[in-house]
Amino acid sequence: MYKELIFNWVGTLPYGNVLQNKFVFAGLILITFVILAIIVLNVYKKFLEKWTKKTKTEVDDVIVERTKKPLFYLILAYGLEQSILHLGFNGVVSKFIDSLMALVFVLIITRVIDILIDSWGIAFAKKTKSTIDDVILPLFHKATRVIFVIIAIMWVLSIWQIDIGPYLAGAGIAGVVLGFALQDSLKNVFGGITLLLDKTFKVGDKVKIESGEIGTIHDIGLRSTKLITYDNEVIYVPNGYLANSRIQNYTHPSPKLRVNVEFSVEYGSDPKKVQKVVLDVIKKIDGVMEDPEPVADFYEMGDFALKFKAKFWVDRWDKAYAKKLEATEKIYNVLNDNKIGIPFPTQTIHLKK
Repeated sequence: MYKELIFNWVGTLPYGNVLQNKFVFAGLILITFVILAIIVLNVYKKFLEKWTKKTKTEVDDVIVERTKKPLFYLILAYGLEQSILHLGFNGVVSKFIDSLMALVFVLIITRVIDILIDSWGIAFAKKTKSTIDDVILPLFHKATRVIFVIIAIMWVLSIWQIDIGPYLAGAGIAGVVLGFALQDSLKNVFGGITLLLDKTFKVGDKVKIESGEIGTIHDIGLRSTKLITYDNEVIYVPNGYLANSRIQNYTHPSPKLRVNVEFSVEYGSDPKKVQKVVLDVIKKIDGVMEDPEPVADFYEMGDFALKFKAKFWVDRWDKAYAKKLEATEKIYNVLNDNKIGIPFPTQTIHLKK
């Protein structure tokens, strides 16, 4: 409709008969869109690029840089299509240009998505010391590109009026088969992503997994997590298992940790004296925190001994084991120095005559 109005208006101009020639008018349409594409390109360079440089983020700079040329060619392709349609060529040539425009449009969207993924990946990598982001980002890039390539192919096929129903059905069946074949691998991959997004643990954390192993997180991979035990053994745990199991993280909510040392003394000992001498020696250990204050609880009268539990805090979990060993030795020595007996397991047997 708008082309007919313009065509009739051109006829009223000087040399209007010449301009109404369909070839000349088609050329004018193409030139108009060429000028429009150049204007859009200049708007990008003179306004959008200057504006994006003033913002704090670099995402908009990259989006402008990577989309200006595809948008320029998209406008040119649309102008070429309109000029060809005016000439009456609405068959193969028109479909070819429509296909080209579809591909360029999908290219623009793909580039924008890639930029957003990179932006998210940079922010994500700063929050984790794991190498999994080095694997996830390329995986996301490839996945989005495959999706958009499929969309582009389907779009082009629909332009050429090719029935895509059988292809969609085949792709669905292939996807189901592939999903069953890769079920365990996909479970581990998404399990690793879930662990990082939920911040269950990070590299360097001391954890205890549900099966009982205790160690330090060495690396979180795409399929498995490496756990180094205190015997310097590496345990590879599938991420799918970790994502669905209970994990005790000793570093959360803070790195400080409470240390417990259990000991027993013989019956007849004064509990107050035991508590005093034990607390005095614990408070002198270097690295024991004053707040919370150490305590020595008299918690049970056992079969052959009075049972106590000394409790104190250290500022970091990786000091806990060494301080527990030191405290155990000092408690043993201070009990001996104060003539407080440490009983052996004993039983008294009464024989009936």
